[in-house]
Amino acid sequence: MNYINELREGEMISEVYLCKSKVTATTKAGKNYYSMQLQDKTGIIDAKVWELNNGISHFEAMNYIKVDAQVTSFNNALQLNVKRVRVADEGEYDPTDYMPCSEKDVEGMYKELLGIIDTVSSTYLNQLLKKFFVEDTKFISRFKTHSAAKSVHHGFIGGLLEHTLSVAKICVYIGENYPAVNRDLLVTSAIFHDIGKIDELSTFPENDYTDEGQLLGHIVMGAMMVGDKMKEIEGFPTVLGNELKHCILSHHGELEFGSPKKPSLIEAVALAHADNMDAKLQTFKEVLEDNKDKSGWLGYNKMFEANVRITE
Repeated sequence: MNYINELREGEMISEVYLCKSKVTATTKAGKNYYSMQLQDKTGIIDAKVWELNNGISHFEAMNYIKVDAQVTSFNNALQLNVKRVRVADEGEYDPTDYMPCSEKDVEGMYKELLGIIDTVSSTYLNQLLKKFFVEDTKFISRFKTHSAAKSVHHGFIGGLLEHTLSVAKICVYIGENYPAVNRDLLVTSAIFHDIGKIDELSTFPENDYTDEGQLLGHIVMGAMMVGDKMKEIEGFPTVLGNELKHCILSHHGELEFGSPKKPSLIEAVALAHADNMDAKLQTFKEVLEDNKDKSGWLGYNKMFEANVRITE
């Protein structure tokens, strides 16, 4: 298969991709064309159908489509100039080739996460964690396979679990090395911090924002989910509950980054930095993977607001 991350400018390809989006647009000369985003498990590429002729059969977004196209470059990014297209027949493609997945073992990661949950000694916080991650089989199934983002970082199947485990492990270290930190509160907030994403984002192949996600966002949604479960635990301390919800609500660190509150607890500060660290390092990892055939300086990166370079 001609995977997207292996395409090279000038190539002619004949391949099946998932059409993630399709828009009919108009050129300055008044001519209609299709603008699309095509996806496989290695990434997404822009594609254009400039000539709407008999070789262009009807298709819709979220169809698997067979395209004959030339790989071109526009604004320093590869693009497909599609000459022919049709809906792919069953048997012409394997859906697993089109869903980006974690490189790590999902069951192994989940077992490691459960091990961390077992180290939470607070009776109330341990009960709360197990209501989600041990007792709720529907939640567990969704959590294991969900992505952590539409784009930017961990935007793949298993991404939410991978990111959550990484943040939790960072917070375990912080909790065990900074005596002022309430370890149980920090680790619990790390495990819960992004659970709202299972409702904020739809499942693959869409992996897009839901109506609820657009209106509320995963931070508020996650705090609401945790708050609802707290009510099922008799005698759950009000102060502890509010501290946990505060950590979730402030985990993006700044109001301009989407947090309804700025961190007011040491645990909230620690969580915000742990979350940001893992997200940034994963993003940089993905930048390096996208440029694995290059060396030296890669140019300005918007996320890091800097000209980034590959380590020699």
